[in-house]
Amino acid sequence: MPASEPSGIYLPTSTAGETVRAFVPNHLPPDPAVRVAGSVQDLCEKANRALGRLDGIPSLLPDTQLFIYMYVRKEAVLSSQIEGTQSSLSDLLLFELDEMPGVPIDDVVEVSNYVAALNYGLHRLRTDEFPLSSRLLREIHGVLMRKGRGSDKQPGRFRTSQNWLGGTRPGNARYVPPSHMHLPELMSNLEHFLHDEPTRTPTLLKAGLAHAQFETIRPFLDGNGRLGRLLVTLLLCAEDVLLEPTLYLSLYFKANRDEYYARLQAVREESAWEPWIEFFLRGVFETAQQAFANAQELTAIFQRDRGGIEGLARASGSALQVHAYLQRHVFVRVPDAAKSLPLSAPTIQKSVDALEQLGIVREITGKERNRVWVYGDYLETLSEEI
Repeated sequence: MPASEPSGIYLPTSTAGETVRAFVPNHLPPDPAVRVAGSVQDLCEKANRALGRLDGIPSLLPDTQLFIYMYVRKEAVLSSQIEGTQSSLSDLLLFELDEMPGVPIDDVVEVSNYVAALNYGLHRLRTDEFPLSSRLLREIHGVLMRKGRGSDKQPGRFRTSQNWLGGTRPGNARYVPPSHMHLPELMSNLEHFLHDEPTRTPTLLKAGLAHAQFETIRPFLDGNGRLGRLLVTLLLCAEDVLLEPTLYLSLYFKANRDEYYARLQAVREESAWEPWIEFFLRGVFETAQQAFANAQELTAIFQRDRGGIEGLARASGSALQVHAYLQRHVFVRVPDAAKSLPLSAPTIQKSVDALEQLGIVREITGKERNRVWVYGDYLETLSEEI
């Protein structure tokens, strides 16, 4: 197939009173196959090495789950921002603290759904040993869209009507996906491809091809972008390339948004798979490097602050417990910490006061009651690219 030919066919479809051309992609894997040579092979090797270092994060952090807990939330904010939400990481954490007043509820519910959807997907893959499949994608979509904006867009169900991307109507849309009539066949093929049928595909190459195909099919009325990005992480975890969900491409896609859309469209219009795979692998490499550097920076912050706390002598024991609590929650209220720690509320308050004097936390409400402290350097480090 000449490279200038599309990777599918355009078929007329009628929607919203207009007849437009909808794109129906060819099945995966591409034919002819993507050439893994030259720059693609070099990037693939670099990306795999970077993922190997990323899986070494447990050797850096005293509790890997602390990093994953916060990193998942950072990814949720970034992925939702691509879709237009204005919620920040701070908003999400305050929302989880107890739906603090002033937090933009519609936006933060959307972000919170993303966290729940990822956790649900990983539980099904790892604990239930359920395969990455069309059924699982529908289940994850149901969690992703269960409340808030989009909850009226058939959560957990493939669409039964035409959708489009960009534009105010189908006629001026940037892209019109295949008709819903083609979804059963296309999603069945995608599922077989994920399961290495008919042939085995290297995991990183598979992730890049599957993401592009999912974005082209857009099988749901809403939430396709977020689920398409989740698919990459879930696949890497399902195939044990990553032991923990520590790679997320939303920041890379957000920073390179125009190229991202252009590369995907070039796949559709020109079968330009190799340039897309190069773009995707570069994103994996850069993102893995950033995540590893982020873990190193957080480790340095925790060690520095622990050293300062240990200088408190007798008060250091309880203050260290509060410090450990802050590493998981970033924000702290004394009553909440008292429910989780084997310390009395007065002891926790004294510890928080000591941490405030050390410059580790700062109070953010300005009130006399129901006060909230934030682990400032921790939050700022996590929020640097958002």
